[in-house]
Amino acid sequence: MKYVFIINPKAGEQDVKSAIEQAVKALPEAADCELYVTKGPGDATDYVKTWREANPGEAIRFIACGGDGTLNEVINGAAGLDGVSVSVYPCGSGNDFVKVFGGAERFLDPAKLISAVDQPLDLLRVGDRYSNNVINFGFDTTVAITINKEREKTGHGGKNVYTKGVVTALIKSMKNECTVKADGETLNPDGKALLCTVANGQYVGGSFKCAPRAKTDDGLIEVCLIKPISRLRFVKILGTYTNGQHLDDPKMRDIVVYRQAKKVEVTAPAGFAYSLDGEIVYEDHFTIEIAPAAIQFAVPEA
Repeated sequence: MKYVFIINPKAGEQDVKSAIEQAVKALPEAADCELYVTKGPGDATDYVKTWREANPGEAIRFIACGGDGTLNEVINGAAGLDGVSVSVYPCGSGNDFVKVFGGAERFLDPAKLISAVDQPLDLLRVGDRYSNNVINFGFDTTVAITINKEREKTGHGGKNVYTKGVVTALIKSMKNECTVKADGETLNPDGKALLCTVANGQYVGGSFKCAPRAKTDDGLIEVCLIKPISRLRFVKILGTYTNGQHLDDPKMRDIVVYRQAKKVEVTAPAGFAYSLDGEIVYEDHFTIEIAPAAIQFAVPEA
């Protein structure tokens, strides 16, 4: 098997390129390893597809070295390709997706990434795009837009970026117009929502456990819609939501709508935006479907 480490030099707060290079050179499998440094947004996806076209039939594992965005790009390049698996060296600012497998530390040894065992991973599909973690909109999208603007200014995502996004959303995004259907059932007949998360993973924003019951291989989408509330109540429930206790807390039953589904349809006014693993997409009518076992994901031994 070949191993390609795809490095995003702008992920996180440090450039880890040199550290990864040294670690890979020390591996017994170094001769079977390649390193590629991405040149900009979307390059990882293009590179994976191009590599596969140039090397048909060869077993290959692409290892995304970066944050959640880098992993998503690699997965979007690899989805649907035979003989391909994906893993991740999580060195971004949030590293949300790997938390469902125990956290970033499990994935930070290149030797274990080489020996890791593949397992099937579900994906969320929107048109021709895939999400491995979370698609969210409403309050969360305003947060993501703020994060992206901050990254454009600084070149990376700092630890306080998400907090800045939350403050911005508290001002601008407490009641959002959209209608959400899960397997044909309308979840918010009034067409309003504070936020909605459509999840395969469990975490978003670095520490928010938005989908505590999510499993990455059960063939189901986790859908959680929070109805509009006051800013005061938002502050009161924020800790509960952050800790992933919102689905079981009796004090939140009147505002939480939770379903497991295979298809989610969203209709909204023109200019509506959603976040797909951190990337902002503008679309006023879209459908999210589960793609069961759509890719092989290599998880190191615990």
